[in-house]
Amino acid sequence: MQLLFNSFVCVTNKTDLYSTIGSSMGPGQPFHVEPRNIVDDDPQERVSAEAAILNSRLHYYSRLTGSSDRLLSPPNHVIPRPEEIYIYSPLGTAFKVTGSDPSSKNPSIITIFAIWNTMMGTSILSIPWGIKQAGFTLGILILIFTGLLMVYCCYIVLKSSKAIRKSTYVDTSDWEFPDVCRYYFGKFGQWSSLVFSMVSLIGAMVVYWVLMSNFLYNTGQFIYNYAHNVNMSDSEFGTNGSDKVICPYPNTDPGVNNTISTVYFINSGNDTSDVSSFEHWWSKTNTIPFYLIILLLPLLCFRSASFFARFTFLGTISVIYLIVLVSVKAFRLGFHLEFHWFDTTEFFVPEFRLLFPQLTGVLTLAFFIHNCIITLMKSNKNQDNNVRDLSIAYLLVGLTYLYVGVLIFAAFPSPPLFKDCIEPNFLDNFPSSDVMVFVARTFLLFQMITVYPLLGYLVRVQMMGQIFGNHYPSFFHVLALNILIVGAGVLMAKFYPNIGSIIRFSGATCGLALVFVFPALVHMISLKRQGVLRWPSALFHSFLILLGLANLLAQFFM
Repeated sequence: MQLLFNSFVCVTNKTDLYSTIGSSMGPGQPFHVEPRNIVDDDPQERVSAEAAILNSRLHYYSRLTGSSDRLLSPPNHVIPRPEEIYIYSPLGTAFKVTGSDPSSKNPSIITIFAIWNTMMGTSILSIPWGIKQAGFTLGILILIFTGLLMVYCCYIVLKSSKAIRKSTYVDTSDWEFPDVCRYYFGKFGQWSSLVFSMVSLIGAMVVYWVLMSNFLYNTGQFIYNYAHNVNMSDSEFGTNGSDKVICPYPNTDPGVNNTISTVYFINSGNDTSDVSSFEHWWSKTNTIPFYLIILLLPLLCFRSASFFARFTFLGTISVIYLIVLVSVKAFRLGFHLEFHWFDTTEFFVPEFRLLFPQLTGVLTLAFFIHNCIITLMKSNKNQDNNVRDLSIAYLLVGLTYLYVGVLIFAAFPSPPLFKDCIEPNFLDNFPSSDVMVFVARTFLLFQMITVYPLLGYLVRVQMMGQIFGNHYPSFFHVLALNILIVGAGVLMAKFYPNIGSIIRFSGATCGLALVFVFPALVHMISLKRQGVLRWPSALFHSFLILLGLANLLAQFFM
Protein backbone atom coordinates (compact mmCIF):
# COMPACT_ATOMS: atom_id res chain seq x y z
CA MET A 1 0.00 0.00 0.00
CA GLN A 2 1.86 3.05 -1.17
CA LEU A 3 1.25 6.41 -2.78
CA LEU A 4 1.87 6.44 -6.52
CA PHE A 5 1.47 9.49 -8.68
CA ASN A 6 -0.27 7.78 -11.58
CA SER A 7 -2.27 4.83 -10.27
CA PHE A 8 -4.02 3.13 -7.38
CA VAL A 9 -2.39 0.31 -5.47
CA CYS A 10 -4.64 -2.09 -3.61
CA VAL A 11 -3.28 -4.42 -0.95
CA THR A 12 -5.86 -6.95 0.09
CA ASN A 13 -3.93 -9.48 2.14
CA LYS A 14 -0.82 -9.96 4.15
CA THR A 15 1.17 -11.66 1.39
CA ASP A 16 0.49 -8.86 -1.06
CA LEU A 17 1.47 -6.41 1.65
CA TYR A 18 4.85 -8.11 2.10
CA SER A 19 5.45 -8.01 -1.64
CA THR A 20 4.43 -4.38 -2.02
CA ILE A 21 6.47 -3.18 0.92
CA GLY A 22 9.54 -5.15 0.03
CA SER A 23 9.74 -4.72 -3.71
CA SER A 24 7.71 -1.77 -4.90
CA MET A 25 8.86 0.75 -2.38
CA GLY A 26 12.18 2.48 -2.65
CA PRO A 27 13.86 4.89 -0.29
CA GLY A 28 12.44 8.36 -0.33
CA GLN A 29 9.00 7.32 -1.61
CA PRO A 30 6.15 8.37 0.68
CA PHE A 31 4.31 5.48 2.27
CA HIS A 32 2.13 7.15 4.90
CA VAL A 33 -0.41 9.62 3.59
CA GLU A 34 -1.54 12.28 6.01
CA PRO A 35 -5.14 11.85 7.15
CA ARG A 36 -7.60 12.73 4.40
CA ASN A 37 -11.24 12.17 3.70
CA ILE A 38 -12.32 8.53 3.56
CA VAL A 39 -14.82 7.52 0.87
CA ASP A 40 -17.09 5.25 2.87
CA ASP A 41 -20.51 5.36 4.53
CA ASP A 42 -19.30 8.45 6.38
CA PRO A 43 -17.33 10.60 3.91
CA GLN A 44 -15.86 12.72 6.73
CA GLU A 45 -14.25 9.78 8.54
CA ARG A 46 -10.56 10.37 9.25
CA VAL A 47 -7.62 8.00 9.20
CA SER A 48 -7.00 7.09 12.81
CA ALA A 49 -3.75 7.85 14.62
CA GLU A 50 -3.29 4.13 15.23
CA ALA A 51 -3.41 3.46 11.49
CA ALA A 52 -0.87 6.20 10.88
CA ILE A 53 1.48 4.63 13.44
CA LEU A 54 1.13 1.23 11.80
CA ASN A 55 1.96 2.80 8.44
CA SER A 56 5.10 4.31 9.91
CA ARG A 57 6.17 0.94 11.31
CA LEU A 58 5.57 -0.75 7.97
CA HIS A 59 7.62 1.95 6.30
CA TYR A 60 10.45 1.15 8.72
CA TYR A 61 10.31 -2.59 8.02
CA SER A 62 10.25 -1.95 4.27
CA ARG A 63 13.73 -0.44 4.56
CA LEU A 64 15.10 -3.59 6.20
CA THR A 65 14.34 -6.32 3.70
CA GLY A 66 13.42 -7.24 0.14
CA SER A 67 10.46 -9.30 -0.96
CA SER A 68 12.61 -12.43 -1.33
CA ASP A 69 13.76 -12.40 2.30
CA ARG A 70 11.03 -13.21 4.80
CA LEU A 71 13.27 -13.23 7.86
CA LEU A 72 12.76 -9.51 8.41
CA SER A 73 9.14 -9.40 7.24
CA PRO A 74 6.77 -7.29 9.35
CA PRO A 75 5.41 -9.29 12.33
CA ASN A 76 1.72 -10.06 12.59
CA HIS A 77 0.95 -7.34 15.15
CA VAL A 78 2.20 -4.69 12.71
CA ILE A 79 -0.03 -5.77 9.83
CA PRO A 80 -3.36 -3.90 9.85
CA ARG A 81 -6.58 -5.87 10.00
CA PRO A 82 -8.46 -6.18 6.69
CA GLU A 83 -11.03 -3.61 7.79
CA GLU A 84 -8.24 -1.09 8.41
CA ILE A 85 -6.68 -1.34 4.94
CA TYR A 86 -7.32 1.49 2.51
CA ILE A 87 -6.51 2.32 -1.09
CA TYR A 88 -4.85 5.71 -1.27
CA SER A 89 -5.05 7.81 -4.41
CA PRO A 90 -2.79 10.66 -5.48
CA LEU A 91 -5.74 13.02 -5.06
CA GLY A 92 -5.77 12.56 -1.29
CA THR A 93 -8.83 10.31 -1.21
CA ALA A 94 -8.80 6.92 0.50
CA PHE A 95 -11.20 4.12 -0.34
CA LYS A 96 -11.84 1.52 2.32
CA VAL A 97 -11.29 -2.08 1.23
CA THR A 98 -14.49 -4.00 1.80
CA GLY A 99 -14.60 -7.69 2.46
CA SER A 100 -11.89 -10.00 3.73
CA ASP A 101 -9.78 -12.51 1.93
CA PRO A 102 -11.66 -15.64 3.11
CA SER A 103 -14.91 -14.26 1.74
CA SER A 104 -13.45 -14.12 -1.76
CA LYS A 105 -12.56 -17.83 -1.72
CA ASN A 106 -14.66 -20.31 -3.64
CA PRO A 107 -15.84 -23.73 -2.46
CA SER A 108 -14.52 -26.80 -4.25
CA ILE A 109 -17.58 -27.21 -6.47
CA ILE A 110 -17.14 -23.70 -7.89
CA THR A 111 -13.42 -24.26 -8.46
CA ILE A 112 -14.05 -27.56 -10.24
CA PHE A 113 -16.58 -26.10 -12.65
CA ALA A 114 -14.41 -23.02 -13.20
CA ILE A 115 -11.63 -25.33 -14.43
CA TRP A 116 -14.13 -27.31 -16.52
CA ASN A 117 -15.55 -24.15 -18.06
CA THR A 118 -12.08 -22.76 -18.78
CA MET A 119 -10.91 -25.95 -20.44
CA MET A 120 -14.03 -26.42 -22.55
CA GLY A 121 -13.31 -24.64 -25.81
CA THR A 122 -13.39 -25.08 -29.54
CA SER A 123 -11.49 -28.37 -29.29
CA ILE A 124 -14.73 -30.15 -28.37
CA LEU A 125 -15.92 -29.66 -31.98
CA SER A 126 -12.90 -31.64 -33.28
CA ILE A 127 -12.97 -34.57 -30.86
CA PRO A 128 -15.21 -36.78 -33.10
CA TRP A 129 -12.89 -36.08 -36.05
CA GLY A 130 -9.86 -36.94 -33.93
CA ILE A 131 -11.44 -40.25 -32.84
CA LYS A 132 -12.16 -41.02 -36.48
CA GLN A 133 -8.53 -40.32 -37.41
CA ALA A 134 -7.23 -42.64 -34.67
CA GLY A 135 -9.90 -45.31 -34.98
CA PHE A 136 -12.79 -45.76 -32.58
CA THR A 137 -11.14 -48.13 -30.08
CA LEU A 138 -7.67 -46.58 -30.23
CA GLY A 139 -9.21 -43.10 -30.06
CA ILE A 140 -10.97 -43.86 -26.78
CA LEU A 141 -7.80 -45.37 -25.29
CA ILE A 142 -5.70 -42.37 -26.40
CA LEU A 143 -8.21 -39.91 -24.95
CA ILE A 144 -8.07 -41.62 -21.56
CA PHE A 145 -4.27 -42.01 -21.60
CA THR A 146 -3.66 -38.42 -22.72
CA GLY A 147 -6.03 -37.11 -20.06
CA LEU A 148 -4.10 -38.97 -17.36
CA LEU A 149 -0.76 -37.63 -18.59
CA MET A 150 -2.11 -34.08 -18.80
CA VAL A 151 -3.57 -34.10 -15.30
CA TYR A 152 -0.28 -35.41 -13.90
CA CYS A 153 1.74 -32.69 -15.66
CA CYS A 154 -0.80 -30.12 -14.44
CA TYR A 155 -0.31 -31.45 -10.90
CA ILE A 156 3.45 -30.87 -11.28
CA VAL A 157 2.78 -27.29 -12.38
CA LEU A 158 0.40 -26.72 -9.48
CA LYS A 159 2.88 -27.79 -6.81
CA SER A 160 5.98 -26.26 -8.48
CA SER A 161 5.73 -22.85 -6.80
CA LYS A 162 4.96 -24.40 -3.41
CA ALA A 163 8.09 -26.55 -3.66
CA ILE A 164 10.19 -23.43 -4.15
CA ARG A 165 8.55 -21.71 -1.18
CA LYS A 166 9.20 -24.73 1.07
CA SER A 167 12.86 -25.08 0.14
CA THR A 168 13.71 -21.35 0.16
CA TYR A 169 12.44 -18.16 1.75
CA VAL A 170 11.21 -16.81 -1.58
CA ASP A 171 7.60 -15.62 -1.53
CA THR A 172 5.89 -17.36 -4.45
CA SER A 173 2.30 -16.49 -3.59
CA ASP A 174 1.92 -14.30 -6.69
CA TRP A 175 3.88 -16.54 -9.04
CA GLU A 176 2.59 -18.24 -12.15
CA PHE A 177 4.33 -21.04 -14.04
CA PRO A 178 6.41 -18.64 -16.23
CA ASP A 179 7.83 -17.23 -12.98
CA VAL A 180 8.76 -20.77 -11.93
CA CYS A 181 10.46 -21.29 -15.29
CA ARG A 182 12.37 -18.05 -14.80
CA TYR A 183 13.49 -19.22 -11.35
CA TYR A 184 14.90 -22.50 -12.69
CA PHE A 185 16.01 -21.54 -16.21
CA GLY A 186 16.60 -17.80 -16.06
CA LYS A 187 15.73 -15.52 -18.95
CA PHE A 188 15.55 -18.48 -21.33
CA GLY A 189 12.76 -20.06 -19.29
CA GLN A 190 10.89 -16.77 -19.01
CA TRP A 191 10.98 -15.93 -22.71
CA SER A 192 10.48 -19.44 -24.02
CA SER A 193 7.44 -19.93 -21.79
CA LEU A 194 6.12 -16.62 -23.10
CA VAL A 195 6.64 -17.69 -26.72
CA PHE A 196 4.85 -21.01 -26.28
CA SER A 197 2.07 -19.32 -24.34
CA MET A 198 1.65 -16.97 -27.30
CA VAL A 199 1.47 -19.98 -29.64
CA SER A 200 -1.45 -21.40 -27.68
CA LEU A 201 -3.29 -18.07 -27.43
CA ILE A 202 -2.75 -16.94 -31.03
CA GLY A 203 -3.51 -20.47 -32.26
CA ALA A 204 -6.82 -20.31 -30.39
CA MET A 205 -7.55 -16.89 -31.91
CA VAL A 206 -6.89 -18.25 -35.42
CA VAL A 207 -9.23 -21.17 -34.76
CA TYR A 208 -11.83 -18.72 -33.48
CA TRP A 209 -11.58 -16.65 -36.66
CA VAL A 210 -12.07 -19.74 -38.84
CA LEU A 211 -15.03 -20.88 -36.76
CA MET A 212 -16.62 -17.42 -36.61
CA SER A 213 -16.38 -17.24 -40.41
CA ASN A 214 -18.02 -20.66 -40.60
CA PHE A 215 -20.80 -19.85 -38.14
CA LEU A 216 -21.50 -16.41 -39.60
CA TYR A 217 -21.69 -17.89 -43.09
CA ASN A 218 -24.12 -20.65 -42.11
CA THR A 219 -26.20 -18.30 -39.99
CA GLY A 220 -26.55 -15.85 -42.87
CA GLN A 221 -27.29 -18.73 -45.25
CA PHE A 222 -30.07 -19.98 -42.99
CA ILE A 223 -31.65 -16.52 -42.68
CA TYR A 224 -31.42 -15.86 -46.42
CA ASN A 225 -32.95 -19.21 -47.37
CA TYR A 226 -35.77 -18.77 -44.87
CA ALA A 227 -36.52 -15.19 -45.98
CA HIS A 228 -36.47 -16.03 -49.70
CA ASN A 229 -38.14 -19.43 -49.42
CA VAL A 230 -35.14 -21.21 -50.89
CA ASN A 231 -34.96 -24.98 -50.47
CA MET A 232 -31.37 -26.07 -50.23
CA SER A 233 -29.81 -29.46 -50.67
CA ASP A 234 -26.34 -29.07 -49.19
CA SER A 235 -24.85 -32.09 -50.92
CA GLU A 236 -25.80 -35.03 -53.03
CA PHE A 237 -23.97 -37.13 -50.45
CA GLY A 238 -26.39 -37.00 -47.56
CA THR A 239 -29.20 -38.78 -45.80
CA ASN A 240 -32.89 -38.13 -46.06
CA GLY A 241 -35.32 -37.41 -43.29
CA SER A 242 -35.81 -34.71 -40.69
CA ASP A 243 -32.32 -35.24 -39.17
CA LYS A 244 -30.29 -34.90 -42.33
CA VAL A 245 -26.55 -35.65 -42.19
CA ILE A 246 -24.28 -34.61 -45.05
CA CYS A 247 -20.82 -35.36 -46.36
CA PRO A 248 -19.53 -31.98 -47.65
CA TYR A 249 -16.24 -33.34 -49.06
CA PRO A 250 -16.93 -36.91 -50.21
CA ASN A 251 -13.72 -37.21 -52.23
CA THR A 252 -11.46 -36.04 -49.42
CA ASP A 253 -8.57 -38.25 -48.35
CA PRO A 254 -8.25 -38.91 -44.62
CA GLY A 255 -6.67 -35.98 -42.82
CA VAL A 256 -7.10 -33.52 -45.70
CA ASN A 257 -9.98 -31.17 -46.40
CA ASN A 258 -10.87 -29.43 -49.63
CA THR A 259 -12.42 -26.01 -49.44
CA ILE A 260 -14.93 -26.52 -52.25
CA SER A 261 -18.22 -28.28 -51.76
CA THR A 262 -20.95 -29.05 -54.23
CA VAL A 263 -24.10 -27.12 -53.43
CA TYR A 264 -27.38 -27.50 -55.21
CA PHE A 265 -30.11 -24.88 -54.99
CA ILE A 266 -33.69 -25.58 -55.81
CA ASN A 267 -35.21 -22.22 -56.59
CA SER A 268 -38.84 -21.70 -55.71
CA GLY A 269 -40.05 -18.51 -57.23
CA ASN A 270 -36.86 -16.43 -57.10
CA ASP A 271 -34.52 -15.40 -59.88
CA THR A 272 -31.34 -17.48 -60.10
CA SER A 273 -29.24 -14.32 -60.45
CA ASP A 274 -30.30 -13.25 -56.94
CA VAL A 275 -28.94 -16.49 -55.52
CA SER A 276 -25.71 -16.15 -57.49
CA SER A 277 -25.28 -12.57 -56.34
CA PHE A 278 -25.81 -13.64 -52.73
CA GLU A 279 -23.25 -16.42 -53.10
CA HIS A 280 -20.77 -13.93 -54.54
CA TRP A 281 -21.02 -11.53 -51.61
CA TRP A 282 -21.63 -14.15 -48.92
CA SER A 283 -18.77 -16.61 -49.35
CA LYS A 284 -17.35 -18.65 -46.47
CA THR A 285 -13.73 -18.18 -47.56
CA ASN A 286 -13.70 -15.16 -49.88
CA THR A 287 -15.76 -12.50 -48.11
CA ILE A 288 -16.88 -13.51 -44.58
CA PRO A 289 -13.35 -13.52 -43.06
CA PHE A 290 -12.93 -9.91 -44.22
CA TYR A 291 -16.34 -8.82 -42.92
CA LEU A 292 -15.28 -9.88 -39.43
CA ILE A 293 -12.42 -7.38 -39.49
CA ILE A 294 -14.89 -4.50 -39.35
CA LEU A 295 -16.43 -5.87 -36.18
CA LEU A 296 -13.52 -7.39 -34.27
CA LEU A 297 -10.48 -5.20 -35.00
CA PRO A 298 -11.95 -2.18 -33.13
CA LEU A 299 -12.90 -4.43 -30.19
CA LEU A 300 -9.33 -5.69 -29.93
CA CYS A 301 -8.07 -2.13 -29.48
CA PHE A 302 -10.08 -1.53 -26.31
CA ARG A 303 -7.77 -0.65 -23.44
CA SER A 304 -9.65 -2.96 -21.05
CA ALA A 305 -11.46 -6.21 -21.76
CA SER A 306 -13.55 -6.18 -18.57
CA PHE A 307 -16.77 -5.56 -20.53
CA PHE A 308 -16.36 -8.79 -22.51
CA ALA A 309 -15.52 -10.78 -19.37
CA ARG A 310 -19.16 -10.34 -18.29
CA PHE A 311 -20.28 -12.62 -21.12
CA THR A 312 -18.13 -15.63 -20.27
CA PHE A 313 -21.29 -17.43 -19.10
CA LEU A 314 -22.14 -17.85 -22.81
CA GLY A 315 -19.38 -20.46 -22.98
CA THR A 316 -21.09 -22.64 -20.38
CA ILE A 317 -24.46 -22.26 -22.11
CA SER A 318 -22.91 -23.17 -25.48
CA VAL A 319 -21.26 -26.33 -24.16
CA ILE A 320 -24.43 -27.44 -22.38
CA TYR A 321 -26.45 -26.84 -25.53
CA LEU A 322 -23.90 -28.82 -27.58
CA ILE A 323 -24.27 -31.75 -25.18
CA VAL A 324 -28.07 -31.58 -25.54
CA LEU A 325 -27.75 -31.34 -29.34
CA VAL A 326 -25.45 -34.36 -29.50
CA SER A 327 -27.79 -36.37 -27.27
CA VAL A 328 -30.87 -35.56 -29.38
CA LYS A 329 -29.10 -36.32 -32.66
CA ALA A 330 -27.71 -39.62 -31.36
CA PHE A 331 -31.15 -40.67 -30.07
CA ARG A 332 -32.80 -39.93 -33.41
CA LEU A 333 -30.07 -41.36 -35.65
CA GLY A 334 -29.23 -44.45 -33.61
CA PHE A 335 -25.85 -46.17 -33.48
CA HIS A 336 -23.99 -47.31 -36.59
CA LEU A 337 -20.93 -49.32 -35.62
CA GLU A 338 -18.96 -52.19 -37.08
CA PHE A 339 -15.62 -53.26 -35.67
CA HIS A 340 -12.87 -53.86 -38.23
CA TRP A 341 -9.62 -53.88 -36.33
CA PHE A 342 -7.02 -53.10 -38.99
CA ASP A 343 -8.76 -53.07 -42.39
CA THR A 344 -10.72 -50.22 -43.97
CA THR A 345 -14.14 -51.12 -45.39
CA GLU A 346 -16.42 -49.13 -47.66
CA PHE A 347 -18.29 -47.38 -44.85
CA PHE A 348 -16.15 -47.89 -41.74
CA VAL A 349 -12.64 -47.05 -40.61
CA PRO A 350 -10.40 -49.54 -38.76
CA GLU A 351 -10.21 -49.52 -34.98
CA PHE A 352 -6.48 -48.74 -35.04
CA ARG A 353 -5.11 -46.19 -37.52
CA LEU A 354 -1.64 -44.73 -38.05
CA LEU A 355 -3.16 -41.23 -38.10
CA PHE A 356 -3.62 -41.33 -34.30
CA PRO A 357 -1.04 -38.50 -33.65
CA GLN A 358 -3.62 -36.08 -35.07
CA LEU A 359 -5.84 -36.93 -32.09
CA THR A 360 -2.99 -36.54 -29.59
CA GLY A 361 -2.26 -33.07 -31.00
CA VAL A 362 -5.90 -32.04 -30.61
CA LEU A 363 -6.10 -33.47 -27.08
CA THR A 364 -2.95 -31.65 -25.99
CA LEU A 365 -4.77 -28.36 -26.55
CA ALA A 366 -8.13 -29.72 -25.41
CA PHE A 367 -6.72 -30.59 -21.97
CA PHE A 368 -4.41 -27.57 -21.80
CA ILE A 369 -4.84 -25.30 -18.77
CA HIS A 370 -1.32 -25.48 -17.39
CA ASN A 371 -0.43 -21.82 -17.92
CA CYS A 372 -3.20 -20.58 -15.60
CA ILE A 373 -3.95 -23.44 -13.20
CA ILE A 374 -2.01 -21.84 -10.31
CA THR A 375 -4.14 -18.69 -10.55
CA LEU A 376 -7.38 -20.66 -10.74
CA MET A 377 -6.48 -22.73 -7.69
CA LYS A 378 -5.56 -19.71 -5.56
CA SER A 379 -9.25 -18.94 -5.13
CA ASN A 380 -10.02 -22.41 -3.76
CA LYS A 381 -11.23 -22.09 -0.16
CA ASN A 382 -9.56 -25.28 1.07
CA GLN A 383 -6.08 -25.46 -0.42
CA ASP A 384 -5.63 -29.01 0.88
CA ASN A 385 -8.25 -30.14 -1.66
CA ASN A 386 -6.46 -28.69 -4.68
CA VAL A 387 -5.19 -32.02 -6.02
CA ARG A 388 -8.56 -33.70 -5.50
CA ASP A 389 -10.46 -30.84 -7.17
CA LEU A 390 -8.03 -30.74 -10.07
CA SER A 391 -8.47 -34.48 -10.63
CA ILE A 392 -12.27 -34.22 -10.51
CA ALA A 393 -12.22 -31.31 -12.97
CA TYR A 394 -10.08 -33.29 -15.42
CA LEU A 395 -12.39 -36.28 -15.00
CA LEU A 396 -15.40 -34.15 -15.92
CA VAL A 397 -13.58 -32.69 -18.92
CA GLY A 398 -12.54 -36.15 -20.10
CA LEU A 399 -16.08 -37.51 -19.69
CA THR A 400 -17.47 -34.56 -21.65
CA TYR A 401 -15.03 -35.13 -24.51
CA LEU A 402 -15.74 -38.87 -24.48
CA TYR A 403 -19.49 -38.31 -24.48
CA VAL A 404 -19.46 -35.93 -27.45
CA GLY A 405 -16.80 -37.80 -29.43
CA VAL A 406 -18.23 -41.29 -28.97
CA LEU A 407 -21.86 -40.32 -29.63
CA ILE A 408 -21.12 -38.32 -32.79
CA PHE A 409 -18.86 -41.07 -34.18
CA ALA A 410 -21.27 -43.88 -33.28
CA ALA A 411 -24.40 -42.07 -34.53
CA PHE A 412 -22.89 -40.99 -37.86
CA PRO A 413 -25.10 -42.85 -40.37
CA SER A 414 -22.91 -45.45 -42.06
CA PRO A 415 -24.24 -46.55 -44.48
CA PRO A 416 -25.19 -44.64 -46.61
CA LEU A 417 -22.32 -42.32 -45.59
CA PHE A 418 -18.85 -43.49 -44.62
CA LYS A 419 -17.14 -42.57 -41.34
CA ASP A 420 -14.35 -40.70 -43.12
CA CYS A 421 -16.93 -37.98 -43.86
CA ILE A 422 -16.79 -36.76 -40.22
CA GLU A 423 -15.52 -33.17 -40.39
CA PRO A 424 -12.97 -31.39 -38.12
CA ASN A 425 -15.96 -29.29 -37.03
CA PHE A 426 -18.70 -31.88 -36.60
CA LEU A 427 -21.39 -29.19 -37.01
CA ASP A 428 -20.39 -29.06 -40.69
CA ASN A 429 -21.91 -32.53 -41.06
CA PHE A 430 -25.34 -31.00 -40.57
CA PRO A 431 -27.01 -28.80 -43.20
CA SER A 432 -27.41 -25.07 -42.63
CA SER A 433 -31.19 -25.58 -42.70
CA ASP A 434 -31.10 -27.63 -39.47
CA VAL A 435 -32.79 -25.47 -36.82
CA MET A 436 -31.08 -27.03 -33.79
CA VAL A 437 -27.67 -26.69 -35.41
CA PHE A 438 -28.51 -23.11 -36.43
CA VAL A 439 -29.17 -22.29 -32.75
CA ALA A 440 -25.87 -23.94 -31.77
CA ARG A 441 -23.93 -21.96 -34.37
CA THR A 442 -25.59 -18.73 -33.27
CA PHE A 443 -24.74 -19.38 -29.61
CA LEU A 444 -21.15 -20.20 -30.47
CA LEU A 445 -20.83 -17.18 -32.75
CA PHE A 446 -21.85 -14.73 -30.02
CA GLN A 447 -19.70 -16.53 -27.47
CA MET A 448 -16.62 -16.29 -29.70
CA ILE A 449 -17.25 -12.64 -30.51
CA THR A 450 -17.03 -11.89 -26.77
CA VAL A 451 -14.15 -14.28 -26.00
CA TYR A 452 -11.97 -13.24 -28.95
CA PRO A 453 -11.20 -9.76 -27.50
CA LEU A 454 -10.36 -11.41 -24.17
CA LEU A 455 -7.81 -13.66 -25.86
CA GLY A 456 -6.39 -10.64 -27.67
CA TYR A 457 -6.16 -8.81 -24.36
CA LEU A 458 -4.18 -11.69 -22.83
CA VAL A 459 -1.80 -11.70 -25.79
CA ARG A 460 -1.33 -7.94 -25.52
CA VAL A 461 -0.77 -7.96 -21.76
CA GLN A 462 1.81 -10.74 -21.87
CA MET A 463 3.66 -9.58 -24.97
CA MET A 464 3.62 -5.82 -24.41
CA GLY A 465 4.33 -6.24 -20.71
CA GLN A 466 7.43 -8.29 -21.40
CA ILE A 467 8.76 -6.18 -24.28
CA PHE A 468 7.81 -2.62 -23.25
CA GLY A 469 6.98 -3.00 -19.57
CA ASN A 470 3.57 -1.50 -20.27
CA HIS A 471 0.36 -3.32 -21.19
CA TYR A 472 -0.76 -0.46 -23.45
CA PRO A 473 2.38 1.40 -24.63
CA SER A 474 0.44 3.31 -27.29
CA PHE A 475 -2.53 2.93 -29.58
CA PHE A 476 -0.30 2.34 -32.60
CA HIS A 477 1.68 -0.43 -30.85
CA VAL A 478 -1.57 -2.19 -29.96
CA LEU A 479 -3.02 -1.65 -33.44
CA ALA A 480 0.06 -3.12 -35.13
CA LEU A 481 -0.09 -6.21 -32.92
CA ASN A 482 -3.81 -6.66 -33.52
CA ILE A 483 -3.40 -6.31 -37.30
CA LEU A 484 -0.85 -9.13 -37.26
CA ILE A 485 -3.16 -11.38 -35.23
CA VAL A 486 -6.23 -10.60 -37.33
CA GLY A 487 -4.20 -11.06 -40.53
CA ALA A 488 -3.19 -14.55 -39.44
CA GLY A 489 -6.83 -15.44 -38.81
CA VAL A 490 -8.00 -14.05 -42.16
CA LEU A 491 -5.30 -15.92 -44.10
CA MET A 492 -6.08 -19.23 -42.45
CA ALA A 493 -9.86 -18.77 -42.85
CA LYS A 494 -9.37 -18.07 -46.55
CA PHE A 495 -6.69 -20.57 -47.57
CA TYR A 496 -6.76 -23.37 -44.97
CA PRO A 497 -9.97 -23.44 -42.90
CA ASN A 498 -9.21 -26.78 -41.27
CA ILE A 499 -9.58 -26.24 -37.54
CA GLY A 500 -8.52 -29.80 -36.78
CA SER A 501 -5.05 -29.27 -38.22
CA ILE A 502 -4.70 -25.79 -36.68
CA ILE A 503 -5.64 -27.13 -33.25
CA ARG A 504 -3.33 -30.13 -33.42
CA PHE A 505 -0.29 -28.11 -34.54
CA SER A 506 -0.77 -25.34 -31.97
CA GLY A 507 -1.60 -27.87 -29.25
CA ALA A 508 1.46 -30.02 -29.95
CA THR A 509 3.72 -26.95 -30.13
CA CYS A 510 2.67 -25.27 -26.90
CA GLY A 511 2.26 -28.63 -25.20
CA LEU A 512 5.87 -29.57 -25.93
CA ALA A 513 7.14 -26.81 -23.64
CA LEU A 514 4.37 -26.01 -21.16
CA VAL A 515 2.95 -29.51 -20.69
CA PHE A 516 5.86 -31.92 -21.07
CA VAL A 517 9.35 -30.39 -21.14
CA PHE A 518 9.23 -27.61 -18.53
CA PRO A 519 7.07 -29.44 -15.93
CA ALA A 520 9.20 -32.60 -16.20
CA LEU A 521 12.46 -30.68 -15.93
CA VAL A 522 11.19 -28.55 -13.05
CA HIS A 523 10.11 -31.66 -11.18
CA MET A 524 13.43 -33.45 -11.69
CA ILE A 525 15.50 -30.39 -10.74
CA SER A 526 13.40 -29.86 -7.61
CA LEU A 527 13.85 -33.50 -6.54
CA LYS A 528 17.56 -33.38 -7.28
CA ARG A 529 18.06 -30.28 -5.13
CA GLN A 530 16.25 -32.04 -2.30
CA GLY A 531 18.45 -35.10 -2.83
CA VAL A 532 15.51 -37.46 -3.43
CA LEU A 533 15.65 -37.92 -7.22
CA ARG A 534 15.68 -41.64 -8.10
CA TRP A 535 16.32 -43.27 -11.44
CA PRO A 536 12.70 -44.55 -11.97
CA SER A 537 11.43 -40.98 -11.58
CA ALA A 538 14.16 -39.58 -13.82
CA LEU A 539 13.40 -42.24 -16.44
CA PHE A 540 9.65 -41.62 -16.38
CA HIS A 541 9.92 -37.84 -16.63
CA SER A 542 12.52 -38.11 -19.39
CA PHE A 543 10.00 -40.32 -21.19
CA LEU A 544 7.42 -37.54 -20.85
CA ILE A 545 9.80 -35.14 -22.60
CA LEU A 546 10.31 -37.63 -25.44
CA LEU A 547 6.53 -38.07 -25.74
CA GLY A 548 6.05 -34.32 -26.12
CA LEU A 549 8.77 -34.13 -28.77
CA ALA A 550 7.35 -37.13 -30.65
CA ASN A 551 3.87 -35.62 -30.49
CA LEU A 552 5.07 -32.45 -32.22
CA LEU A 553 7.24 -34.16 -34.84
CA ALA A 554 4.47 -36.61 -35.76
CA GLN A 555 2.15 -33.75 -36.76
CA PHE A 556 4.39 -32.99 -39.76
CA PHE A 557 4.06 -36.53 -41.15
CA MET A 558 0.27 -36.86 -40.94
